[in-house]
Amino acid sequence: MTTSAEDPEQLHECARQLAAGELPAGWDIVPGSSYSRVAVNAGLKVYYKEFRPRSPLQRLLALLWGSRVTRARRGSDALLYAGIEAPANLAWGSLPGGGEYMFTRAAAGQDVASWLTTTLATRSGEALATRRKLLAALGIFVGRVHATGFVPGELKPGDVLADLLDDRFQFTLINNERTVKKMPPPGRMLLRNLMELNLLPPSALSRTDRMRFFVGWRRQLRELSPIEAKVVAAEAYHWAMRLMYERGQL
Repeated sequence: MTTSAEDPEQLHECARQLAAGELPAGWDIVPGSSYSRVAVNAGLKVYYKEFRPRSPLQRLLALLWGSRVTRARRGSDALLYAGIEAPANLAWGSLPGGGEYMFTRAAAGQDVASWLTTTLATRSGEALATRRKLLAALGIFVGRVHATGFVPGELKPGDVLADLLDDRFQFTLINNERTVKKMPPPGRMLLRNLMELNLLPPSALSRTDRMRFFVGWRRQLRELSPIEAKVVAAEAYHWAMRLMYERGQL
């Protein structure tokens, strides 16, 4: 039987098989964390994510704030409602043993980290011009997300997909389990997001690259004074460098 992305019952059967360690036709496992199994069906353009049970404390928090699947669905739905691209939810449910699953429509493009480290690694000619366009557009996008009040729980270069269409970049936020909306967004949360986006070594992201992104971001948050903006940019950069140094990545 051919699986349909529009049939929740068929997707639920795929979830049951994937959770049991089987691999239905058309599906491939994507490497993930020990707490999540991720699979993709390239033909259907659908992703599967399995949320495995965590500690008793995590289960208690789920009673208060909603399960991980519930939070992920709510985060993506809220972003889409606000006009910010996020993976569309297709189906979700519970699994034996306390786990949960969800299926989402695959978003177009590749993650920003791949663009910067592989696709646009060359610093000359058309690749350099496209790289600059990507960074400026990414700054505007993230700034718009923040100005709208949304703050992702984690915003590393791998958490944003970029697709180049008609010479313009379009972005999608993925992994929205901990995305929240707060108005105004707390400064420390914004700073953490900016720090996370800086978590690429100088060989992949130069100071000029970082500033090009930051200028685009700053234009969307005009309530920041020039001095405040400079302090935020410097602190985000130095925080990221410290973390990468401590992790042995520099």
